[in-house]
Amino acid sequence: MGRIGTVTTSSPMRKIAALLPAVLLVGLLAACNGEAPPEEAKQEETPKPEAVAPPEKPGLLLERVAFSDLPGWTADEVSAALPALARSCGRLTSQPDDRPLGPPDGPGGLAGTVADWRAPCAVLQGAAPGDDGALRALLEQHFRPFAVSNAGERDGLFTGYYEAELKAADGPAAPGATPLYRVPDDLVTVDLALFRADLRGEKLVGRVEQGRLVPYLTRKEIDAGALAGRGLELAWAADPIDAFFLQVQGSGRVLFPDGRVQRVGFAGSNGHPFYAIGRALIEEGIVSRQDSSMQSIRDWLRANPEKAAGIMQRNARYIFFRPIEGEGPIGAQGVPLTPGRSLAVDSTLLPLGVPLWLDTTWPATDRPLQRLMVAQDVGSAIRGAVRGDFFWGTGEPALEQAGRMKQKGAYYLLLPRSVAERRDTAS
Repeated sequence: MGRIGTVTTSSPMRKIAALLPAVLLVGLLAACNGEAPPEEAKQEETPKPEAVAPPEKPGLLLERVAFSDLPGWTADEVSAALPALARSCGRLTSQPDDRPLGPPDGPGGLAGTVADWRAPCAVLQGAAPGDDGALRALLEQHFRPFAVSNAGERDGLFTGYYEAELKAADGPAAPGATPLYRVPDDLVTVDLALFRADLRGEKLVGRVEQGRLVPYLTRKEIDAGALAGRGLELAWAADPIDAFFLQVQGSGRVLFPDGRVQRVGFAGSNGHPFYAIGRALIEEGIVSRQDSSMQSIRDWLRANPEKAAGIMQRNARYIFFRPIEGEGPIGAQGVPLTPGRSLAVDSTLLPLGVPLWLDTTWPATDRPLQRLMVAQDVGSAIRGAVRGDFFWGTGEPALEQAGRMKQKGAYYLLLPRSVAERRDTAS
């Protein structure tokens, strides 16, 4: 959750352009991590069932349906999604009318242009809180639902994430003290689309050494002290395992010994690909696939401190943080997330800010979880046309749900009537 901002150095772009041959070489030799602008969200820590994993190149298809086709449509307390809808609408309508929303689709984006959202957003932002019937009627009047599929397959995978909480150490000398670092000033992020249009969405992260762009430091190198002494410490976590899971989630709250609470959010990464350490624990027979969860992984790491560091360092990806003031955590759309109503999606396929109807089940059960959500976040592991990460909230109660969520499900995109009518005409 809440991995925020693409970070660049203050060096002029002509220096980056001069490095293009090296940049492209690195791109050929190393897998691009697909860093998501402007924020990176939720990297799941638990392995996902292979049966519902999206193909390498998912084909998103939309099929017009009726509101009566949405499972559980009349049962949800839809007004609980109003804060998320209002925040997303505020963000969308602050942009130029002609801006397309989502990947190209006809004359605009998949969800039309900002102009298509002004009228329905005005209605949503003026809706009375707590009146589910009235809001449901407004949605039915101003929107049309579309079933989302991956080349015709509507079922996908839905996981969960949460805002971690951890205790701060008294200082760097405290036992187990682990730094939470700000973005280093030598970290460079290169948007490859600036050089080649077919590399849209691909980025490289590294640092410059003797005029060449090279990969940035790994988790193992940073753990060994490669960034020590540079004044980058935002805070010191009291437990290295809590610090690791804060990085997995991408944002959280730091609880200081004097009672202060500081919210921190994603500010950048070292650009290395994410590796789910739960996979290693399963492959080595330490944790069963059936019993794997964030909680079981965390428990094993704490029970085996002599092996924990090596296991965590298999995930070379390292997250840098920034302080967050006010409401949070902040999602990739740049607005505070709403527990139980914000969903992380693959923003290369679906636009952020749009409402979705989710049809899945509660974590580790077959009990229906059907509700109105808003696409407000992204994640390095959230890839595919039907793929979502459900934001559960803050702390241990949220972890209890998020850590066990690996559910099959589907969702439906709600588009303004003007966009739906153009799609109908085009078809």
